[in-house]
Amino acid sequence: MLKINNLYFKYKNSKEDNIKDFNLEIEKGEIVSILGESGSGKSTMLRIIAGLEDAYKGKITISESVVYDENISIEPEKRGIGMVFQDYALFPHMNVSKNIMFGLKKMDKTQREKKMLEMLRLVNLEEYKDKYPHELSGGQQQRIAIARAIAPSPSILLLDEPFSNLDANLQSKIRTELKEIIQKANITSIFVTHDKEDAKALADKVVVLEKGEIIKVGDIEDII
Repeated sequence: MLKINNLYFKYKNSKEDNIKDFNLEIEKGEIVSILGESGSGKSTMLRIIAGLEDAYKGKITISESVVYDENISIEPEKRGIGMVFQDYALFPHMNVSKNIMFGLKKMDKTQREKKMLEMLRLVNLEEYKDKYPHELSGGQQQRIAIARAIAPSPSILLLDEPFSNLDANLQSKIRTELKEIIQKANITSIFVTHDKEDAKALADKVVVLEKGEIIKVGDIEDII
């Protein structure tokens, strides 16, 4: 599903590489956590996979199609990737229905509405379709952001620190809900976190990143 080979990246103002010799292979349906402290390069890695940043060396293959190498860089919107940002990035002037349908421009109105309702059922928020983001709790906003990201049927779902904006008392419940949603959708997912408990609760495989380098990778029970 996803192969990353010998990837290197450096920000323009950086004296040394921010990502060094990154190699990873993910199977269809796997949930993978990139675990690391602040500044380890984990969010940068998500942005590179999504096409929001370009590496200077290496190769990224999604579903056997090369989306990045030293000669080609496919635009983010053509990579078949859904992304949920740390602040969820819901459109405040759009209700839940319109937020979810935003990325479904290639469908006709009937198809868009059908898909929107399907996504709301997936995240158990059917009764909220006319609400606006400010009327939702943090956990509900997160679920709508996931529904919007999954609606166009991406090959891969990327999540940046999915629990950092949630109340600590809710985190355990939301982790369980998120895992159920991802498993129901059967979508290959990568999430970055600094919290080992997030990785334990959600991931099949963990990549431990330190100063842009992978120091451990393996099944959750072998790493944590």
